[in-house]
Amino acid sequence: MSCRWNSHGLPFFPGYTFRDVTKSAFHRPQTLGYRNGYALPRRPTVGIGQDPLLSEQLNQQQISELSFKAPAVTYGPSDEILYEDFIPAHVALDKKLLRFYGYFIEDILYCPEEQYRVRPVVIYYYLEDDSMCIIEPMVENSGMPQGKRIKRQHLPKNERGEHYEWKDLNLGMDLDVYGVKYHITECDAFTKEFMESEGMVLNDPEPMPEDLYIKRRKITTPHHITPSNFDKMYRFLSMDRKVLRFFALWDDSDSLFGDTWAVVIHYYLVDDTIEIREVHERNSGRDPFPILMRRQRIHKKIKSENFPSCVMEVSKEDVDEYYSPKDFQLGQTIKLLSRRFLLFDCDGFTKEYYQKNHPDLEMKPVEVQKKAETLQEKKEIPPYNGFGSLEDSLQNCLSLNPEPPKVDVLKMFENDRKVLRYIARLDSPNPEDECRRFLLSYFLSNDMISIFEKPTRNSGIISGKFLEKTRIPKPGSTVDNPEFYSPADFAIGATVEVFSHRFVLIDADLYVLKYLESISSQIPSQTLESLQKKLGVGMTTGQTAYFQ
Repeated sequence: MSCRWNSHGLPFFPGYTFRDVTKSAFHRPQTLGYRNGYALPRRPTVGIGQDPLLSEQLNQQQISELSFKAPAVTYGPSDEILYEDFIPAHVALDKKLLRFYGYFIEDILYCPEEQYRVRPVVIYYYLEDDSMCIIEPMVENSGMPQGKRIKRQHLPKNERGEHYEWKDLNLGMDLDVYGVKYHITECDAFTKEFMESEGMVLNDPEPMPEDLYIKRRKITTPHHITPSNFDKMYRFLSMDRKVLRFFALWDDSDSLFGDTWAVVIHYYLVDDTIEIREVHERNSGRDPFPILMRRQRIHKKIKSENFPSCVMEVSKEDVDEYYSPKDFQLGQTIKLLSRRFLLFDCDGFTKEYYQKNHPDLEMKPVEVQKKAETLQEKKEIPPYNGFGSLEDSLQNCLSLNPEPPKVDVLKMFENDRKVLRYIARLDSPNPEDECRRFLLSYFLSNDMISIFEKPTRNSGIISGKFLEKTRIPKPGSTVDNPEFYSPADFAIGATVEVFSHRFVLIDADLYVLKYLESISSQIPSQTLESLQKKLGVGMTTGQTAYFQ
């Protein structure tokens, strides 16, 4: 019986071991270390419970290497050795694989037509970890399970547990994997270059054997079939989704409250069926039914003359002839299910079809008289009632859900916070109103005017807001064509009538003169002269404070 020995020379049995009282770290050591930025497994160190002979040999070997090594400080290095950068194999060979082409033979039992099948495969060898996988290319409608035959793994080479390596692969050899022999015939360019760079001599590539069953299926067997005048499959493949479209008028004037309606007739060439759709007009008052007649075959002649005219169904045996494309001609009236339709036009595909298959029929469009369009009465805008602005009141007349009137956004951004301020007095016969002073502000962004009354001590009149911001029309302007006050009308001494109140301008801000001089081409000369006469000398401190 053999036993292990600990570091104290005692057998490694319970009771013969001693706890290291100097040990302070009891964590599990890491198994991975980093070298040049790559994670690699660490080498195991000799500890308690390991073979002391092996540790002594390793230590002795290290001691011998150190003893024979000459110190470089005393004698200097003999020669400089350049070490290459360390790169582990799993990084250097990552995403690099060898690709071989081959096949295996599958025996077919109890089949007189074939004895075996040749099934091609692709063998991938991953250089990173020496794993392999075998994939069979997919063949459409083959009826066999194809794709990945063997997933990526180490393929066993023999019973001793060895697995295949890249040195064991070559062209023309048989690869025995799980009882199936795969014969390698060829490889790609990268595989050939890699094998030759490692000193391997590749055999000559072999051709892929041809499957006899597939070869025999490609040869058409002689057969004789009586030709048919009507081939449904050929007609379906050649005429599917090909439709003749005619524009027609349905004359329904004989019925009560009847009229002439525009319809579209579709003729499906794949099965000779006809469909009629009604063309709906806006505000016609008719229900929007999409189909006037469902898709069906319509009989043209019936075999028996004594056939009842009112039946539930007409079978194919009772019909002598159905409608065909040669029965549709522009300019003629066709009767479908006791309804008369005048064909007056068709689309481009229909014209090309008739030119190719029925050149004797002339397909020229016919002009038809359209319905007289009813003249819409002009909307009359009711008179202005005085509530709100003219633009807001007009929106209530244009739509059921009124929207806010459109604003000149560019003018609003350019003249934002630009205000022209004037001092005005009230023109009133009452002597109490002579001392009242008002601040009239004109907003350039929206052409609105607001009036604010300045407080006067001991006047007995409440000061504050006199008029909210609004657009003020000139006296004498009409509601249909209103004219509003503008900066050109505000001259010193001018009278401004605001909703039956008369204001006389007596002074203005210095900014008013600067702004009007910048647009002097749009301002009358009398307005500029009155402002220059009033503000040209300069403003005193008291006048400036009056506007603040």
